[in-house]
Amino acid sequence: MSLSRRNVLAGSAGAATLGGLPYIGAKAQGGPTIKLGVLNDMSGMYRDIAGMSAVACVRAAVQEFAGRGINVEVLAADHQNRADVGVNIARQWIDRDGVDVLLDVTTSSVALAVSEICREKNKVHLNSSAASSDLTGARCNANTVHWTYDTWMCAKSTGGAMVRAGGDSWFFITADYAFGHALERDTSNFVRNAGGRVLGQVRTPFPGTTDFSSFLVQAQASRAKVIGLANAGADTTNCVKQAAEFGITRRGIKLASLLMFINDVHALSLQTAQGLVLTETFYWDLNDATRRFTNKVRAAMAPNMPSMTHAGCYAATLHYLKTVADMGAAAAKADGAATVARMKAMPTEDDCFGKGTIRVDGRKLHPSYLFEVKTPAESRGPWDYYKLLQTTPAEEAFRPLAEGGCALVRS
Repeated sequence: MSLSRRNVLAGSAGAATLGGLPYIGAKAQGGPTIKLGVLNDMSGMYRDIAGMSAVACVRAAVQEFAGRGINVEVLAADHQNRADVGVNIARQWIDRDGVDVLLDVTTSSVALAVSEICREKNKVHLNSSAASSDLTGARCNANTVHWTYDTWMCAKSTGGAMVRAGGDSWFFITADYAFGHALERDTSNFVRNAGGRVLGQVRTPFPGTTDFSSFLVQAQASRAKVIGLANAGADTTNCVKQAAEFGITRRGIKLASLLMFINDVHALSLQTAQGLVLTETFYWDLNDATRRFTNKVRAAMAPNMPSMTHAGCYAATLHYLKTVADMGAAAAKADGAATVARMKAMPTEDDCFGKGTIRVDGRKLHPSYLFEVKTPAESRGPWDYYKLLQTTPAEEAFRPLAEGGCALVRS
C-alpha cells in the first residue's frame, strides 16, 4: 500500500522492525560483486540518526537498482563512536572482505580516520552523518564524498539566523572531539563576522556526558544572549531538557541547537522542543518526492523516521550505483579514486535532495532548509514537527570552494 501523508502521520505500529546485520544483493549472473559497508553508531547516542535505519536506506537504494546487472552486497557494523574500532573494522572489511565502499560513518573523528584509510587503500568513502567540514577542507582527498550536511552549513544557516535575530553574544557548550570543535569554530566565525562576540566556551567529555547542569550554569553566568550547542544526538537533547528544567530560556536566553535532527525533536517532544530553530537538508514532508522516499523506507525503519542523514545514505548509494553502471563494476572495484571522479562528473538526482552536483573537493551540493519546531497545537500528528522558515539555495548553502583549503582545488 502506498504511504500517503495521512498514513505517515498516523504512524506505522504494525510495520516490521529491521533486525540483524543485513546481507542483501542485486543478483546478476556472473561478474564481480560490489560490496558496501555501512559503518556507524548502532548502539550509542547517534543510533537514531544513523544505526540500522541508515542500513535500511542503503538497502532501499540497492533494491531500487536491482535488475541492472550488478551484484551488490551490504555489510554493517557498529564502530561505537571510537576511531580505533572504526579503523580496525574498515581495514578488516577492505583487506579481508573486499569491501569497496565505506558508507555513513557517523562521528567526525571516526570519519576523518576512515577517509584516510580509503585514500590509502584506494576505496570509496561516502559520508552522510559525520559533520566536520574538514572532510572537504584541510582533510579532503580524492576518494571521499561528503554528502548531506556539514558544520559550515549548519553554522551559516542556524547560527546566521540567530545573529540576525539579535543574538550577538554567544557561549558555546561543545562536545570535545573533532565534530564539536569544527562546529564551534565555524559558528564562531559567522558570529564574529556579523559583529557579534563569543564570550566563552566549555568542552564536555565525549562520549559519556549526561549531566550538563554545571556547563549550563557557566553559560548562564556569562550573560550571553545565545547558548550555542555544538553537539548532537543525546548530548543535544539532554542539554535542551536540562536548560528547560533550569528555566534558562524563560530568562530570555536563546538556545541555538546547531545540529539537531527530527529524531531528536521526537525524543524531546514538541512540548519541550517547540520554537527551536534548526537546519536540515531533508524533511520527510517537504514535497511529494520526499514523501515518496519515506514511503519506500518507512516500514523497514519503524518506529524511527528518516532524517537527513538517512536520506543521504540512500542518495549517495543510488548515485554510486549509477556510476558503477556507467563505468562497469570491474573498473569501479579496481579504482576508488576514478569512481569518485566519475561520480563528480555525473549530475545527481534523487527523491531526497532533487537535482545536484558534487564539487571537486567532494562536497555534494543541494539546498538547506531552516526550520522552526511547531507547537503541539500546530502539529497535525506524529512526526509533523517542522515549519519552513527559509531555503538556502545549493550554490550558497555550503562553504565557497576557494575557502576550504582542499588540496584538490589547487591540483
